[in-house]
Amino acid sequence: MKELESCCLCPRNCHINRYQKPGVCGATSKMKIAHYGLHMWEEPIISGEAGSGTIFFSYCNLKCIFCQNYKISTEGYGKEVSKERFQELCLDLQNKNANNINLVTPTHYVPQIVEALQEIKDKILKIPVVYNTSSYENVETIKKLKGIVDIYLADLKYYDNDLGKKYSHVSNYFKYASLAIKEMVEQTGQFVIKDNIMQKGVIVRILILPGHVDDAKKLVYYLYTTYKDNIIISLMNQYTPLRKLDYTNLNRKLKDEEYQEVIDYALDLGVKYAFIQEGETQSESFIPNFDCSMI
Repeated sequence: MKELESCCLCPRNCHINRYQKPGVCGATSKMKIAHYGLHMWEEPIISGEAGSGTIFFSYCNLKCIFCQNYKISTEGYGKEVSKERFQELCLDLQNKNANNINLVTPTHYVPQIVEALQEIKDKILKIPVVYNTSSYENVETIKKLKGIVDIYLADLKYYDNDLGKKYSHVSNYFKYASLAIKEMVEQTGQFVIKDNIMQKGVIVRILILPGHVDDAKKLVYYLYTTYKDNIIISLMNQYTPLRKLDYTNLNRKLKDEEYQEVIDYALDLGVKYAFIQEGETQSESFIPNFDCSMI
């Protein structure tokens, strides 16, 4: 695959030949998967009652210091798989009545994913494909997914690029993420939900970080004034500190009043289509037990 000979799939544009050595993300030319199975803890219109058919890819092009999936995103836990095995995993999830195939942190494997899914999508794979991303993407990479991806489940992490520098080691997060989300919306159009399960469209997630309510509000304002009711916003309170960090605010959970402030802001702005989290979501129990023994 020519794209992997001088990789520019993400805005890091490292130009590394991944057939010879890993990119900045850590990935080589071989697809690596850390976990697959039914996942019950996505948004209700993604998981439903049967579950979302998640496939967690190893490595990540962002380097978030608070990452909950550090074992796979940074340490690279997982198992290398062939195109044929990836296809088998997708079809196995479909046979288990998954509502969709949910590709988690897939950016660095887009060429391999496109090649594999082009052979089976709408032929023997009949359920929607979800692209679950940090949104730190080059637009050209998202364009490759047209006709392959039905639903984009996209993070919008920071409005202030200084936060991206501090917490994810990138200097231009909002610029690239906002352009990528624009392409996602242009591809899918207005979201479609059938029998309480999403069939196409865009959900944008905002993980509200402790001490950064104002930044979250700016993200809500940007999304709503740009896309109105064509997308769904997911306001997440599940930030969970897993290890001691250099930033005091990231060593605590989000306060209830911080979360409520963002919810109230969204409602006052006029947001109609949004998810909020209730109950205890700030828990390690929501993090999959990564086990690639069955892959």
